[in-house]
Amino acid sequence: MSKKEKKENQKKESGQEEKTSQEQGGDSQKKEEAVAVTEAQIIAKLKQEYSNLWDRYLRLQAEFDNYKKRSLQEKADFVKFANDGLISELIGILDNFELSIKYADEKNDFKLMHQGVYMIIKQMHSLLSSKGLEKIKTIGEKFDPHRHEPLEIVEDSSVEREEVSEEFQPGYLLSGRILRPAKVKVVKPKVGRKDKEDKPGEEGKEEEDKQEQEKDKGDNEKKVE
Repeated sequence: MSKKEKKENQKKESGQEEKTSQEQGGDSQKKEEAVAVTEAQIIAKLKQEYSNLWDRYLRLQAEFDNYKKRSLQEKADFVKFANDGLISELIGILDNFELSIKYADEKNDFKLMHQGVYMIIKQMHSLLSSKGLEKIKTIGEKFDPHRHEPLEIVEDSSVEREEVSEEFQPGYLLSGRILRPAKVKVVKPKVGRKDKEDKPGEEGKEEEDKQEQEKDKGDNEKKVE
C-alpha cells in the first residue's frame, strides 16, 4: 500500500472517529436536556400539588372556623332558651296565683285566697314532679347524713336508732340526685341504755360477788383463831 493510500485511510478513520465523537456528544447533550426537562416537569408538578393542598387546607380551616362559630352560637342559644318550656308552664301557675289574689281582694275573703294558694301549691308540686323533682322523706326515717342535714340532735331512751323526728325545711331530689338536703331534727339512742339492756342484773351480780368475798374472808379469820 502506498503512502498516499495510507494517508487517505488515516483521514477516513479520523473523520469517522470525529463523527462518532460528535454523535456521542450529541447523544449526551440530548440526555442532559431530557433529564433537565424531566426535573422541570417534576418541580412544576410538585408546585401544583403544593398549591392544591394549600388551597384545600385554607378551605378546611375556614370551614372549621365557621363550624366552631356555629357550635358556640348553638350552645349559647341552648343555654338561653333551655328553660323556655318550664318558664311557659310557670307563667300559667303565676296567672292562677294573681287571679286568686284578685278574687280574694274583690270579695274580701281570705279563706278563698287560702284555698287558691293551696291549689296553686298542688299545681306547682305536680309540675315539678313531672320534671323529675322528688321530695326527700324525713320524719320517722333512718338518719342519712347525705340526705338529712341535722340542725338539732337529741338523745332519747325510747329509740333504738338515729332517726328524723322533725323537719325544719324540706329537701329534694332531681332525677335521683340530691338537689338540696332536708334540714331536720334527729333523735338518737341514749348513751348506756343499750349496754344496760344487754347485761341485765349486772350490778346485782357484782354485789353478790362482793358478799361472797366478805364471807370467805370471815371464814378464813375464824380458822386462824
